[in-house]
Amino acid sequence: MNTRTLAGFASLLAVVLTLNSASADVFTPVIASTLSLEAHPIRGTNGAYHVVYELLLTNTKSFPATIRSIDVLAGASGSEVITSFSGADLLGRLRTLAPEPAKDAIIEPNAARLFYIELTFGDAAHIPKVLEHRLHLIGAPNPGPAKPQPLDYVVAPLKIADDKPLIISPPLAGAGWVAANGCCNPGIVHRGSVLSVNGALYDAQRFAIDWMRFDEHGRLVHGDLADVHNYSDYGADVLAVADGRVVSTLNNLDDQVPGHLPDPSRITIHTVDGNHVVLDLGGGRFAFYAHLQKNSVRVKPGDEVKKGLVLGKLGNTGNTSAPHLHFHVMNRPSPLASDGLPYLIDAFDFAGQVDIAAFEAAPDIRGDWGKARVAKPERREREFPLDANIINFPSAAAPR
Repeated sequence: MNTRTLAGFASLLAVVLTLNSASADVFTPVIASTLSLEAHPIRGTNGAYHVVYELLLTNTKSFPATIRSIDVLAGASGSEVITSFSGADLLGRLRTLAPEPAKDAIIEPNAARLFYIELTFGDAAHIPKVLEHRLHLIGAPNPGPAKPQPLDYVVAPLKIADDKPLIISPPLAGAGWVAANGCCNPGIVHRGSVLSVNGALYDAQRFAIDWMRFDEHGRLVHGDLADVHNYSDYGADVLAVADGRVVSTLNNLDDQVPGHLPDPSRITIHTVDGNHVVLDLGGGRFAFYAHLQKNSVRVKPGDEVKKGLVLGKLGNTGNTSAPHLHFHVMNRPSPLASDGLPYLIDAFDFAGQVDIAAFEAAPDIRGDWGKARVAKPERREREFPLDANIINFPSAAAPR
């Protein structure tokens, strides 16, 4: 081999070594992915933009792995740390696949955890186009038997969707509606309702709201808790939020006795949402209305409906402890096997904020919750109601 050939070989070898070094493989005992292919920012009633999603963390090794912290990074292979989760904040966001709160930050061998994330940005222009996540953990450093060591590496890129959010009209009419179990705390029942359906994990209820209404005295209920007729919202008209086509309905289930959840053995995947309506709004977006009164649904599959049409009446069917309208938007026609999507309501008045801690600590929902109303409700347009907001919707147009 002559000198020129040796020099050429050396140059080629240097290039190969450089490429291999730049793309060196990293052993990752805990792998991670996002439940959604992309996240959709949404403007809430607090004026901030919310990015809400989940990570699935899986320990692939026969050794336990301890998650010490998780950084959220801006941009593909970016170095800017948007926020970090550690300690109690980290643990409060970890769930088993049951899903139940994790007891600690240890992922057992060959086990998995869900991790719930919500980010807020004051300006939409500051939202990165891509997010990544750096895991800091103690785990197996290589594929073979080895003592767990501190590790950190970047996983789970997530695209931020650049499409415009869906704008809908209110699903209900009138004043005094409370956005119960709303966005975006990971401890809220809807956020935690990741389900394994049709061979995959879905968070269809990521942006779901349980709409409840109080009367002129601020009461959600008066008298006997076991009588559905004592609830201020029972029988309210439920409205089409946009023009659309009815995909599916259920209309023959009886109301549950309120005051407590029904016997779980009586609830199936087909009855958990009670009587309901699914509307195809177009563009891969579907509206879901749950827990409607028996025989109140006025539409059938295939019907074309106009915005504001009465679809049925608010009830207490399915897995529910009190009358309310469960409403969410999703990317498929299945209420469970779908990805929950955010939306904006075109116009409403922001009328106050129920004390979330007091509401959650109360033995039941009796009491004057209307005392949290503001003296002068604020007009809002194209915003997403957040947890425990008090919302006044426009009065229903008549007749329909």
